[in-house]
Amino acid sequence: MGCYDVVEVVVVECLDVVATDDPAVAFKDIDAAFLVGAMPRKEGMERKDLLAANVKIFKAQGQALDQHAKKTVKVLVVGNPANTNALICAKYAPSIPRENFSAMTRLDQNRAQSQIAGKLGIPVSDVKNVIIWGNHSSTQFPDLRHATAHVNGQDVPVYDAIKDDAYLKGDFITTVQKRGAAVIAARKLSSAMSAAKAACDHMKSIWQGTPDGHFVSMGVFSDGSYNTPEGVMYSFPVTIQDQKWTIVKDLPIDDFAREKMDITAKELCEERDDAISACQD
Repeated sequence: MGCYDVVEVVVVECLDVVATDDPAVAFKDIDAAFLVGAMPRKEGMERKDLLAANVKIFKAQGQALDQHAKKTVKVLVVGNPANTNALICAKYAPSIPRENFSAMTRLDQNRAQSQIAGKLGIPVSDVKNVIIWGNHSSTQFPDLRHATAHVNGQDVPVYDAIKDDAYLKGDFITTVQKRGAAVIAARKLSSAMSAAKAACDHMKSIWQGTPDGHFVSMGVFSDGSYNTPEGVMYSFPVTIQDQKWTIVKDLPIDDFAREKMDITAKELCEERDDAISACQD
């Protein structure tokens, strides 16, 4: 039968499609896992409530991956709260390298690129190296200090192209941070097609790598880079080669960015502690 790659709109041949609710069948020898099966956040729901509901789901999925998936499997957690769900999933799949687990902040990156492209009247593809730091939540920090836009035939820093620091440090950030809540308010459910597109973008980057001079944002285990707390799933700028990600190092961080990065790190530490406690209940 035929199916469609939603990123490239190219027809590819599928060997088989199996619909199952049995983890042993679903995860048997898989190469890639898109974990979207979380309880969705609804209007008025606190993230802590969502976290408690999803801990059991991702504990069970981690255990099933550990037992049935290839040890080289690439696991993308989409279901929210994605960063901490990915942390829990990896914790219960100890035989799979933890660098094989990532959380999706590509949706936030795509939203940020779209905001800048719209402001400048250019294609989204002409905006690159937007960074999402931290958590896929309202504390995330969409950072444009290292981003460029292709304007009038050349790549220029976004700050130089827009020339509006108040917007770039104000409305731009809050619009990206609160976009998920705005979608829920509008349709009474979380993002659908835009999240699916971002998941495809994320996994495509893992499989195909990042072009020279480009980086993308992914929630990955912190190694302490940029003075972030180790042991949480923190979104960093990464480059990817041979299906392995590397955190982009030594980017200058000013006081404004440092404050924002620390706020989202604090939330991730609180989520981690709450999730581990919930696992033990």
